[in-house]
Amino acid sequence: MTTTPAEQAAMRRALTLAATRGVPLGPNPRVGCVLLDDDGAEIAEGFHRGAGTPHAEVAALTEAGEAARGATAVVSLEPCNHTGRTGPCVGALVEAGVRRVVFAQHDPNPTASGGAAALRAAGIEVEAGVMEPVARGINRAWTFAVDHQRPFVTWKFATTLDGRSAAADGTSRWISGTDARRDTHTLRAECDVLLVGTGTVLVDNPRLNVRDEVDQPVEHQPLRVVMGTREVPADSRIFDTPGEAQHLATRDPAEALAQLYAAGRQHVWLEGGPTLAAAFLKAGLVDEIYAYVAPTFLGAGANAVGDLGIGTITDQLRWHLKRAGVIGTGADATVRLTLEPLKAGR
Repeated sequence: MTTTPAEQAAMRRALTLAATRGVPLGPNPRVGCVLLDDDGAEIAEGFHRGAGTPHAEVAALTEAGEAARGATAVVSLEPCNHTGRTGPCVGALVEAGVRRVVFAQHDPNPTASGGAAALRAAGIEVEAGVMEPVARGINRAWTFAVDHQRPFVTWKFATTLDGRSAAADGTSRWISGTDARRDTHTLRAECDVLLVGTGTVLVDNPRLNVRDEVDQPVEHQPLRVVMGTREVPADSRIFDTPGEAQHLATRDPAEALAQLYAAGRQHVWLEGGPTLAAAFLKAGLVDEIYAYVAPTFLGAGANAVGDLGIGTITDQLRWHLKRAGVIGTGADATVRLTLEPLKAGR
């Protein structure tokens, strides 16, 4: 069984719908759906707008009404086969009389999986795995969290050419340029947790929010989390910004991630100081790094990362350089390095 050009075009549209900006990140995956008639013309489309709202398939079926009977549903994720806040999409597709379902990514969630088998059992044609790598990329953090039972962790830091993240007097604003800071906020917005240590809160007292291109807070803010056993003043700015904030009284990265995963969080943006960064690195709990390197020297001050217990060059932690680029110009220029853990064979 193969897909038609119309179904492939519809899948591209479904993937675009899944990635619609403004949809809250987590705890559910981002999904798009397009319904086609027998001639390959679009009947209706829909996408999931967040937890508790109709799933993409149901949104499209509702728009189509009776025209859905005999249609082909093109979906970016395998239709779910369980009842949560809403009913199973498999049942909705069967009841609507859909003839064929084409989907991209298999659902890795054991609670919701089995949709393809249930559809086939109901006599519906199913084609799976169409443009799956793209679909997995859209739901990268959600897929990782389901597979690993913990949130995906992105560590961001800014450093001088000599590896300093703060001056000798503790000041750290601003190492990176203006354009790099805007870039940071764009990437922050892709996460559902912003995490720092108690030291960062006590020294820098950050708001730890996501701001737009004119430096205003965006509507949907990630959860702000401060991690550590030291007491955090109740008037800290992290608690005085719109959105949720909490204090995790632990120094164990694995314990912190377990608590966040249990709360439905899937992507942690780690932006703490050198001690917290070292703890996550030593625990093997960093999955991606954004390093902003400014063309400047300090000569003294805090390192970007604390002691990793490495005593010889052969034990250094090597990472795969995924991409590098320059953000900004002139004295405001900053190099952004995107790194990921080395895989076997690299």
